[in-house]
Amino acid sequence: MNTAYISHPDCLKHKMIEGHPEEARRLLVIKDQLQKQQLWDFLEHYEAPRAEQQSLLRVHSQRHINHLFNHSPSKGGALYHVDPDTFMNEYSLDAALRAAGAGLMAVDLVVKNDVDNAFCAVRPPGHHAEHGKAMGFCLFNNIAVAAAYALEHYKFERVAIIDFDVHHGNGTEDIFENDARVMICSSYEHPLYPFSGRPTIPKHIINSPLKSGSTGAEFRKMIEKEWLPELNAFQPQIIFISAGFDAHWADDIAQLQLTDADYAWVTKELVHVAKKYAEGRIVSMLEGGYALSVLGRSVEQHIRTLMELD
Repeated sequence: MNTAYISHPDCLKHKMIEGHPEEARRLLVIKDQLQKQQLWDFLEHYEAPRAEQQSLLRVHSQRHINHLFNHSPSKGGALYHVDPDTFMNEYSLDAALRAAGAGLMAVDLVVKNDVDNAFCAVRPPGHHAEHGKAMGFCLFNNIAVAAAYALEHYKFERVAIIDFDVHHGNGTEDIFENDARVMICSSYEHPLYPFSGRPTIPKHIINSPLKSGSTGAEFRKMIEKEWLPELNAFQPQIIFISAGFDAHWADDIAQLQLTDADYAWVTKELVHVAKKYAEGRIVSMLEGGYALSVLGRSVEQHIRTLMELD
């Protein structure tokens, strides 16, 4: 498979407070692992463009967008506190626009068959950002921006968003709650921040909470029981992945017990669904994953499987 790797140097410049887990080294360890495993040169590399406001307005309010633009620190200015754990420095707005723009580029590339699928190595992440609010390390909802673009620009009637981050993607649910064209399958530790995730209502939103300590075997069983039948019935025309890797057993931000192999397995299942219904179209975007010792390995397994090397 021909896989795009979309990123931008601006994503390395976004910095929050000292010691914050959402840091630039996350992207560096991913690149390092892909180079060590000799995958880097076999990817199609692209630099993410900035998303325009028109694209952001499909999923965010003008007030929200204006708020971030108006509070973006000037050069050398103090950090802006968006919420208790989300901050902006002078480069954060550009990084967020690149992160959202990466998803737009990825949609164009896979729909036009320039590549088979794409992984966006970007930060800040996005799935906690709601229609009118930034939160949880997220400024704009990158995956939602990309999915809304696919719906409007390419006239898709059925898109799926798969979110296996350890935290519930409250922002994505908030944005698409009333849009039955978008199926959201979300797994997450519960109870855990942001303490959202209702039962599966409406039917196009499949919330699958996992209790603290759940293993990879339980994660796989849940997907086979709750996600795959719904995805096969829905028959998505393109699949988006909110690829968070913080459910790994080594990531102490939460208590799920997934392994590198579990990320390869779930990716393989999604590749199979995409081939069956979506001509292989997958756009994956980095969300969480904060244990630097294992993040690179987890992403490597994800990308290796997208490339169908195993």
